This record gives sequence, C-alpha cells and structure tokens, in this order.
Amino acid sequence: MNNDAMTKSINISQKRMEADFILKNAYIADVFSLCWRKANIVVSDGKIISLDEMDEFTAKKVEDANGRYVIPGLIDAHIHIESSMLPPSQFSQILLPHGITSVITDPHEIVNVSGAKGMQFMLEDAKNALMDIYFMLPSSVPCTSFENSGAVMKAKDLAPFLQDEHVLGLAEVMDFPAVLGTDSDMMDKLALVRNAKKIIDGHGAGLTKEQLRGYRAAGIQTDHECVTAEEARERIKQGMYVFIREGSAAKNLRDLLPAVTPANARRFAFCTDDKHLDELIEEGSINFAISLAIKDGMNPLQAIQLATLNAAECYRLYDKGAIAEGYTADFVMLEDLQKMTIASVWKNGQKVAKNGQVLHEEKETAHIDDCILHSVHLPNLTVDDLAIPFNKGNVANVIGIMPNQITTQHLEKEVDVVEGVFVPSVEKDLLKMAVVERHHSLGTIGLGIVHGFGLKQGAVATTIAHDSHNAIVVGTNDEDMLCALKALQEMQGGLVVVKEGEVIGSLALPIAGLMTTLDAETATKKIKETHKALQEIHPELYFHFFLTLSFLSLPVIPELKLTDTGLFDVKTFQHIPVEVVEQEGIPNLI
Repeated sequence: MNNDAMTKSINISQKRMEADFILKNAYIADVFSLCWRKANIVVSDGKIISLDEMDEFTAKKVEDANGRYVIPGLIDAHIHIESSMLPPSQFSQILLPHGITSVITDPHEIVNVSGAKGMQFMLEDAKNALMDIYFMLPSSVPCTSFENSGAVMKAKDLAPFLQDEHVLGLAEVMDFPAVLGTDSDMMDKLALVRNAKKIIDGHGAGLTKEQLRGYRAAGIQTDHECVTAEEARERIKQGMYVFIREGSAAKNLRDLLPAVTPANARRFAFCTDDKHLDELIEEGSINFAISLAIKDGMNPLQAIQLATLNAAECYRLYDKGAIAEGYTADFVMLEDLQKMTIASVWKNGQKVAKNGQVLHEEKETAHIDDCILHSVHLPNLTVDDLAIPFNKGNVANVIGIMPNQITTQHLEKEVDVVEGVFVPSVEKDLLKMAVVERHHSLGTIGLGIVHGFGLKQGAVATTIAHDSHNAIVVGTNDEDMLCALKALQEMQGGLVVVKEGEVIGSLALPIAGLMTTLDAETATKKIKETHKALQEIHPELYFHFFLTLSFLSLPVIPELKLTDTGLFDVKTFQHIPVEVVEQEGIPNLI
C-alpha cells in the first residue's frame, strides 16, 4: 500500500472522507471471538475500514443486508483445480457463487504431465480468475520412482517459481520413504522451501506417529490424509494443522469431526482435495463442508472459523479469513445459515456473485502451449497386450475398492482362469484393469484385477489417473477396453464410456489430458451425458465411478494400486505379481 492509499484509508477510518461501499444491517460472524455482531461493513479500495455499529459512516454506494448473516469469504485449504476438469479461470466462475473466494492449490496433476510449462500455464491462467488462487509447488514429480510420468521436477526446476507472490510453499509431500530415508533430491526440495521460510504441506496417509515425527523433523506442517479421529488427534499433538477433507472420492468429514474440540479447533481447516465439476456446481465445496459440520452438531461459528480464519493463518494470509478492520473485503451474505445457502458474494469489496450467478464476465483462458494440448501418445494395442497369465493356479492379488474413499484393500481371491489367462467375471465382480503409459511412448502396461466396481458390461477409461496421469481403463472384456483406449488417443485425453464396441459417452480433456477447453456450462452438460451413459452399463451405481477409478493408480495411498509398471503394494512399497504363487494358508482368501 502506497502513502496515498494509506492516507485515504486513514481519512475514511476517521470519517473525514466518504467510503466506497457500505453493507448495512449485517449480522457479522466474528471468527476471533465466535460471536455474531450487528454492524455495517465499511469498505474502501477493497479493504474493510470499519465495522460500524453506530451507523456513523457514509459511502458512495450502500446496500442493506436486512439482518442477514454475513461471513468471511471461504478458503479451500487444499485442492487440485485440475480435478474440476476446468482451468483456473473457469474454475473460479464455478466456485465464487458458492462463497469460496480463495483457494490454495497444488498443480501437481498438470505438472506431472507437462512439467514447468504446465506450472506456468496455471499461474498465468489464475491471473484471469476473479477469486484468489495461491499455489504450492509440486513436491513429487514424478510421484514415485515406481511409475512413469510426463516430467521430472527437481529443486532447481522449482526454485524460479518461488519468486512468484502467489506461490506459498511446497505442496503435499507424498513420497514418505524419500523423506524418512533422507533422499538427496527430496532433501534439496525441503531445504529450498525451508530456507525461503515458506510452508510445506504433508501427505501422511497411513503413517505411524514415529513416521510423523520424521515429517515434523523435515518441517512438514499440514496433513489432509486423516481418515480417523485418532489419526487427526495424533497430528494435532505433533503440532500439525489437519485439513478435514470432503471431496468426491474421499469423504472424511464425519469421521474426523469427533477429533475437533473447542480447545484444539484452531488447528483444523476444511479442504476438498479433489472434487469433480458436477458436484462442485451442485454442492460447492467448503460451503458444503460447513453445512455438513453444522448438521452433525458443530457450532456454526466454529465451522465458519475452520473454513476462514484457520486456513488463512495456516498459510500466512494475514489479511484474509475474517471480517474486521484492515482485512481484505471478501465476505458472503447468507440466505440460510444452517444450509449455507448463499445470497451474494463480495470479492475485494466488489459484488461478484448473486443468487448462484457470477456477475462479472469471464476472461479468456491463458494461451496454452501446443505440447500441453497434445500430451496423449498411446501405443496400438491388441487383445494379447491385455492378457493376464496364470501359471500355477487361480488365486490373485486383487485391488478391493472402497466406495467414497481413495484407499483400497489388498484382497486375495480365486478368479476365473481359462487356458492360463484371467477372464473377467461380472457375477463375481472381478474386472480387468490396465494402466498404459501415455507420455513418452514407452510401451509400458500395468495389468491387474479389481473388485467392487460392480460394472455390468462395457468399459470405462480416463487419462485422469493420479498422479502420473497415464491412461487407466477398467472393463468386463478386452474389446471394449481397447475401444475406450483408442477413443482417449483420438480426443487427446478425457473420460470415455464404451458399450458393445461403441463410445456412448465422453468428455474430451485436451489440456494435458486433464482439463477441458469448453466453457463451464457446456462442460457440465457433457459430463452429465457421460454419467448418464455410465448408468447404462452400471444401473446400480451409487458412488463416484470416475474419481474412484482415477485414484487406483496412486502408489502412495494404501493398500494396493496399479501403475503402468505393474501391481504395487503400498505397505511394502514394492511391486507384486497378480498371481498368488503360494496358495496354502492364505489368510485373506474370500
């Protein structure tokens, strides 16, 4: 703030000048004291000058809240924008009407595909967004050494981006063996960010308290991977922030709420991590988490504090997260507190959304490099390439999905084997999966068996396959799986549903195979059509199929996953064969 701006703000604060805007008669959430205050919100140059309880200020423009509740702009503490399938500028248009005025994003999805060019595109396009988008630099590109991604980002590659004011630190550190084993590349990244005095996010899925101590020794400060209240309590005890996640695939809010008490609540915040476009439009994100927390008995002001002040202070955004003098004028007027129904949204003192609609015209998406738009390079595959051989029996290591979770079970099951080759069974819900490398034409293909999808016919494929984003396909037969992969190649990435050799639903995602070039409204129609097609081959579907599928290739989330290099046991951090060779004394045989 320059001297003239400061002088103006001081003069307005002392009622020597007129303010820009006043929202009168508001019941304001005081997130410092957890109480409601009736006052007028006085704004100038995008900042809050006063909460006027005596109706003493004047302004060029005035609006009456008529006694409605007004809360600070909501903050998503951790999200991958790419999972919305929209670039940042379009993503902003979707979430602002839901009251989300700031997000902290980790662009490791596109960076795993397109490297530094992908990072630069996200930063540039975020400048066209109405909301504030802050970035954490991807820590794991590639995610692990057990798969092939499109890029490699070492500390020297990340360093130039630290100079950007919208970069707050290092994103979720997923490769815990690299941290605990003091891998030199990981140590370089951690030191780079610690020396810059910025923040380091964690990813402590399944870690013991002893392993968490190693994370804390490395300077890691947050975790969004808790799935039980006890895990959350342990992280709070060790001085971490816990982000309560409620996304599309991972829904942990209700399990974690018992860990939140009045004594420790300041160490919790809300995040979505990954949430698809259709659900973002219908539910929003952090507003939805607040409504669920209130419904489960949390004090509304406490829930609002988690969604605002706590997230802001965690990321040292000291002018955000509250409605108070000196804070940025980001606030939300509610129609219904319990349901978090939103009437209007202000960003930097300007009304940007009303009754679910953005009031400002969207800006164009930033220029997209041609290599980002042509990132899918799949081989020409045959049925033989998808064969899973069995040499000594018919017992297999099987991935057991857990609906609405990104963790899986490691099952051992008897499967159908004909002439030494696995045959999918709809009746037993044992389907074939493949992950095909798509970045450098390496020809690597990981094959596996999955239980729990309940697919009745056809195949489903996508290039959203965390975190290396190779092509992933699941199906009831080889021919439909091959058809789905061919369609992905032709559209340069996206979502595909195939039935009897025909594509019956699809959404093209040509931006790194992750995001659409369509506007949000058109993309929403296409994804609804794709989900309708999915219902044709899975009439009893009750969970988010595509998002669940996309996490089956992430080899840092327990227990069993599939990458382009094969079946991966996350507990032992090594590849294992599909066939269980020793069949005697199998404890998990179902």
